[in-house]
Amino acid sequence: MPSASARKDAVPRPGGHRKRPPRPDLRALRAELPESAESVVAGYERHLSLERGLSPHTVRAYVGDVVSLLAFVTVGEGDRPARRFEDLDVTQLRAWLAGQRSDGAGRTTLARRAAAARTFTAWAHRTGLLKSDPGGRLAAPRAHRTLPGVLRAEQADALMDASAKGAAERDPVALRDRALVELLYATGIRVSELCGLDVGSVDFSRRVVSVVGKGDKERTVPFGVPAAEALTAWLEDGRPALAGETPGPALFLGVRGKRLDPRAARRVVHEAVAAVPGATDMGPHGLRHSAATHLLEGGADLRSVQELLGHATLATTQLYTHVTVDRLKAIHDRAHPRA
Repeated sequence: MPSASARKDAVPRPGGHRKRPPRPDLRALRAELPESAESVVAGYERHLSLERGLSPHTVRAYVGDVVSLLAFVTVGEGDRPARRFEDLDVTQLRAWLAGQRSDGAGRTTLARRAAAARTFTAWAHRTGLLKSDPGGRLAAPRAHRTLPGVLRAEQADALMDASAKGAAERDPVALRDRALVELLYATGIRVSELCGLDVGSVDFSRRVVSVVGKGDKERTVPFGVPAAEALTAWLEDGRPALAGETPGPALFLGVRGKRLDPRAARRVVHEAVAAVPGATDMGPHGLRHSAATHLLEGGADLRSVQELLGHATLATTQLYTHVTVDRLKAIHDRAHPRA
C-alpha cells in the first residue's frame, strides 16, 4: 500500500454500478407541504430522534420517505388532486409506491419505502393523527435478500499483508489505514461505529472494543492480536502526528486532525481492497460481511455472530448461512466427480 500522507480523504467513484434514478429534492418537497402536513413530519422526526433514539442518518432516511409520501398525497400534481393528510388510505399508499416504481426504484428500495410507510402510519394511528392504520394493508415486493461479494480467507490475508507493508515506513496515514482495515475485519463493526470510537473505547488488556451501535445500544466486541498490534502502532506513531496540539478523543483521525468521516473510511477500504488481485470491489460493509461469513465457516454459532454484529434479530444473521452454503455448493460442483 503506497504512502498516503499526501492523499485527500475523498470518496472514490468506482465504476460498474447501475445508474440510479435521480433523487428528489426532499428539502424543496418539504417546503411545499401544507402546514398541517409539515407539523406531522416534525412530530414524527422528534419521535424517531428522541423517543426511539435512532441515528441522524436513519432519521433522515425515514423522514425523507415520509416527506415524499405526504408530498404525493397533500400537494397533488397534474390530474391527481391534493388531499388532506387525515384522509390518507391504502389506495394512495399503493399509488405512491407505483409512482416510485415508474421513476426507476428497484425492489429493494420499494420494500424499504413500504416498510417506512407502514412504520409511519402505525405511529400516526397510535398518536391519534389517523383514525385507522392504512399501512397495515400495504404489501410490497420482497427485497432480494442478497449480500455483496465477500473476500475469500486468503484474500483477506492478502489485504492485511498489503496494509502492513504500506505501514512499514511508519507513514501516519498508512498506519491509520492499516489499523482501520484490521479492526473492521477483526470485529465486523459498521463503519459508523468505527468512526464513532474514542481512544478510551479500546481495552488492550482484554482486547475488546466498546461499540455504540444502532439505537444507541452498546456492545463489547473482541479483536485479535494483529488488530491490537496495528492499533498500538497507530496510537504510538501515527495518531500523534495527525492530532496536533489539541487532540480530541476520536480513535481515528483524518489528515486535518479531526474525527475520521465515514466517507473517508470507505475510501480507505475501497483502495485497500483494490490492491488485492481478484478481489471484488467492496467497502467497509463488505469487510463486515466477510468477517461474519468467515466466523460461520470457522464454526461460530449464529447467536454469537448475532451478538458480535449487533443485529437486532437472528433472522438478519441467518442470511450469512446462505452465503456459506452457496460457497459449499460451488466447491462441491467444482470438485466432486459426480456433481
